[in-house]
Amino acid sequence: MTAYRLKDASEASWSSGGMTRRLSSFLDIGPGRPSCSPYVLGVLEGEGVGPEVIGAALGVLAALDGPKFDIRMGGAIGHKAEALDGKLTPDIASFCDDIFSAGGVILAGPGGGRFVYDLRRRFDLFCKIVPLLVSNELAEQNRLKERFLKDVDIVLLRENCSGLYQGEAAVEDHASEGRRVTHTFAYSEREVRRIVQPAAGIAASRRGKLTVVVKDGGLPAISDLWRDCATAAAQAVGIKCSFANIDLAAYQMIQEPRNLDVIVAPNLFGDVLADLGAVLIGGRGVSFSGNFAGDGTAVYQTNHGSAFDLAGQDRANPVGQIFSLAMLLRESFGLFEEAALIENAVASVWREGWRTVDLGGVGNRIVGCAQMGELVAASVAKLGKVRRIAV
Repeated sequence: MTAYRLKDASEASWSSGGMTRRLSSFLDIGPGRPSCSPYVLGVLEGEGVGPEVIGAALGVLAALDGPKFDIRMGGAIGHKAEALDGKLTPDIASFCDDIFSAGGVILAGPGGGRFVYDLRRRFDLFCKIVPLLVSNELAEQNRLKERFLKDVDIVLLRENCSGLYQGEAAVEDHASEGRRVTHTFAYSEREVRRIVQPAAGIAASRRGKLTVVVKDGGLPAISDLWRDCATAAAQAVGIKCSFANIDLAAYQMIQEPRNLDVIVAPNLFGDVLADLGAVLIGGRGVSFSGNFAGDGTAVYQTNHGSAFDLAGQDRANPVGQIFSLAMLLRESFGLFEEAALIENAVASVWREGWRTVDLGGVGNRIVGCAQMGELVAASVAKLGKVRRIAV
């Protein structure tokens, strides 16, 4: 993962194309999170494999030497919580309120049902940022040919709080047609502008290439709105943007990923592309993201589900959750060196041939979720010690 390695903290970046600012700094946010420890971190373990991958991530966090963290554990999320007390339970909403009021952010394990959608709406987490940076260490094991993945470095921004997933449904029973479901949703100019503007800013700081995902024939009016807002945002920062229908965008992501830089998409389209983009980086087990509001509020997560079929078997891949932690440290707390240290530690473990079962690979050593977390934590401690000696 060459793009993660730093000469000094000022060079910390998700981009191999020269960007040195935090991605979230392009959002029109307020004062953000505190800049000194102890840093308040709210943790939602989630369900399924959630407690396992969160446990691994917290073990890695504990291996950092320096910043202090005030870690506060929240309650149940997902299907069980939804069955007991609604989708976003009052207890969890209150817990998140307290964390955000204290200047903290949330690290969330996977939770099913309506949890993530209602959480995003409740706290206006309108911008989801998904880094898709191909690791050199995993290139040989990727399902796609290595030569087509070299230098792939994509940032996907997904609109979170509107669109199909945040629409309203009505169910009617008809004598002749049976059950009929009507689902309505909308996008306003304000909602589109506030997601395309940071996308344009990020693109301008990188290679100046912004791709806007639409569906002209199927959703002409909404596509026109996204076209108009994105064109204005791109012009404001001195770049041009291109437009791709969702089917073409999906094709381009697999066929020509090196031609893509920054992508911005409506809610449903962004969801599909984020999962498809996981193919580029090695699989869903290593994919992750951050969800941001306009006041610096943020929730970090993996992009995979709860994987109930793997729960309790020590077979889950914790790296996506560990990478979400590194993203959290960089984006919300400005801990550039610590974030890069974690990313470098994962790369070091991979170079030594350690893998979880989902990544596999001929000649590699397969370990469980817990041991992978322990290996990364040990690598963090080792690399941190080497860096302190060098300084």
